[in-house]
Amino acid sequence: MWTVVYLSQSKDMANKIKALLQKAGLLVKVRAITLAANDNFGCYEILVPESEVEEAHQQLINSIL
Repeated sequence: MWTVVYLSQSKDMANKIKALLQKAGLLVKVRAITLAANDNFGCYEILVPESEVEEAHQQLINSIL
C-alpha cells in the first residue's frame, strides 16, 4: 500500500523531493491532488510504499539539516 509522506504546493518541489527519495533508493510516486491555473502550482502528494515510510521520513529530515 502506498502512503503519503509529504504534501507539496508546487510541481517543482514535488519533483525535487521525489528525486531526493529516489536517490536514497526508495520507490516514489507523485500524485496531483488539485491543479491551479498554472500547471506548476497546486497540491501534490509524495507517496512511498508503506514499508519505506520511516526511511522516507528520515531522508526528509536529514535533507533539512
